[in-house]
Amino acid sequence: MKEAEYKIFYCNVELALDVMGGKWKPLIIYHVGGAGVIRFGELKRKIPNINERVLSRQLKELVEADLLAKKIYDEVPPRAEYSLKEAGEALLPILKQLGSWGKDYQDEHQYGEIYFEEEYDA
Repeated sequence: MKEAEYKIFYCNVELALDVMGGKWKPLIIYHVGGAGVIRFGELKRKIPNINERVLSRQLKELVEADLLAKKIYDEVPPRAEYSLKEAGEALLPILKQLGSWGKDYQDEHQYGEIYFEEEYDA
């Protein structure tokens, strides 16, 4: 990490949320992990509420944080695929557990409508 980017955190949760938190990054990690290898367009279809600019920026930040790997193919049109690196893989059980908590919460409170095209193995 460059010295200008060095940050101070007051607990480990704060650091973890800075690296992988926010509205979109956990969803990106979850879907990349579920697919194994995924392209931008497929990821966009799995997260329909994210706009392309935000998705592109979030992917770039996850690659820079060493959670995702990006493989670029020298083709026309250009093609890139994303996969989880070791640090990203370590987050999958946590995200799946968070999803289980969300399901239980929904069952008890009927918080909102949940639409699943597919669910990954727990």
